[in-house]
Amino acid sequence: MTLLPRAVVDRRTVLRLAGLTAGAGAVVTAALPEAATAAEGAFRHGVASGDPLPGGVLLWTRVTPTADSVPGSGAGPAVSVEWQVATDAGFATVVSSGTFATGPERDHTVKVDVSGLEPATTYWYRFGYDGTWSPAGRTMTAPAASDAVGRLRAGVVSCANWEAGHFAAYRHLAERGDLNLVVHLGDYLYEYGTGDFTAGGSVVRRTEPAHETVTLADYRIRHAQYKTDPDLRALHASVPWVITWDDHEVANDMWSGGAENHTPGSEGDFRARVAAARQAYAEWMPVRLAGDGHIYRRLRYGDLFELSMLDLRTYRSEQQGGTAADDEDRTIAGAEQLAWLTDGLVSSTALWKLVGNPVMISRLDVGTLPAWLVPPLAELIGVPQNGVVLNVDQWDGYNADRERLVDTLRAHGTKDVVFLTGDIHTSWANELTTKDTGPTRPAAAEFVVPSVTSDNLNDFLKTRAGGPLSVLAGSLIRATNPHIRWVETDGHGFGVLEVTRSRCRMDWYHLADRTRRDSAARWVQGWSVGRGSAKLRRETGAPLS
Repeated sequence: MTLLPRAVVDRRTVLRLAGLTAGAGAVVTAALPEAATAAEGAFRHGVASGDPLPGGVLLWTRVTPTADSVPGSGAGPAVSVEWQVATDAGFATVVSSGTFATGPERDHTVKVDVSGLEPATTYWYRFGYDGTWSPAGRTMTAPAASDAVGRLRAGVVSCANWEAGHFAAYRHLAERGDLNLVVHLGDYLYEYGTGDFTAGGSVVRRTEPAHETVTLADYRIRHAQYKTDPDLRALHASVPWVITWDDHEVANDMWSGGAENHTPGSEGDFRARVAAARQAYAEWMPVRLAGDGHIYRRLRYGDLFELSMLDLRTYRSEQQGGTAADDEDRTIAGAEQLAWLTDGLVSSTALWKLVGNPVMISRLDVGTLPAWLVPPLAELIGVPQNGVVLNVDQWDGYNADRERLVDTLRAHGTKDVVFLTGDIHTSWANELTTKDTGPTRPAAAEFVVPSVTSDNLNDFLKTRAGGPLSVLAGSLIRATNPHIRWVETDGHGFGVLEVTRSRCRMDWYHLADRTRRDSAARWVQGWSVGRGSAKLRRETGAPLS
């Protein structure tokens, strides 16, 4: 793929790429932040920004004030950390600054919700402690809600398993130079112990702690390890992120009262484990959480789109097979969140309504698939081994919620809804249909991005990537599910989303080798949906690069 040069990306260039109509302001002619190279010192876990608003953005770092103040230790002094926001990379024009008190009670993390900034503007930020400054980060505020926005590009990622490889996908996104934000759809990290979830049976990098994360200290240590990855730090420092969680931030196949990967007898009370995981997440992630701790939220980018980020783990009923999928009392989103989502979609005045959706909402019918394909699908995406035709961990297991959502969209004539999905480690372009829409009148489009590193179908089948069994599997899935316009079951990588006033397009990029940090990436396919239609079209022109 062709990448824009990393050397000079100024504010005018960013605004031109995004097609914003906000004022241009002064030109910034400085290189992107080099946070990936600064692992030593007080700020060894890098810097990050997230949840950009028209007048502000959330800034994050972690300080290590003393040698014993390591993550998860509970040791070290209470300290004050300086922070600065400037319009230039040299910090000659500081427009906002302050101090933040932190200590062992919050694992020495720093989160500053900066306000009073200009909309649609590129800023640089840094943190200071004991006479030294952190690496500088670059961030961008959102345009004002009423601004006419022409274009925006976002990196879209999910499922980054430390032991299964390196995060080359993050490196490729950080080097592009044309992104306004990154959308992460969950499984930012994994809870497993060493050897429990690998790269097709091989451990590429060992996790810390070596055992499964259960306690607050465990989750803090695991978060800290992830933020030692240089490519993850580089992407965090280059562009703001909008993130939600899925199950592995706590435990596999989590629901409101438990998880497949939690054993109360040996791992304690599940609610205590959730509280520990959520506390570490709140400390270590550049995410705004509500006062009651909920993560579902909505961000707007001018008149171009609103992005609703979902939480499909905290409120869901336990996964069940059979006819339970149609039970009106079972939910994947919870009544309050589902009402928030549907009300927001039908009342939105934005051109596009995007939904950050941790698990696939489109149907996956497997009743006519051959016996050899069902077991690996079961392991990959949750289809029960007993042959029940249902993906119980995704929206397929909660059909009543999906019907309610789609019926509301249709009743209000709500169009231009696009779901951005992760979780299943593979690449899909889907049209959302139900029994009431029929196959020819989809209610929305869905783009599913592959895993950054987590195992795919060929890993479970023990075959080479792109081999005949994987090709056949994709063909069989599409034949059984005509609303699935494209599926690729083996690639690891990332998506690049481009939103314009006339279309919403996703391009998929796959890595040559997830086990290598220097892995190349190649463009695979692009699919788009036009305004006023939920029918997908394959892109045959140049890739988004």
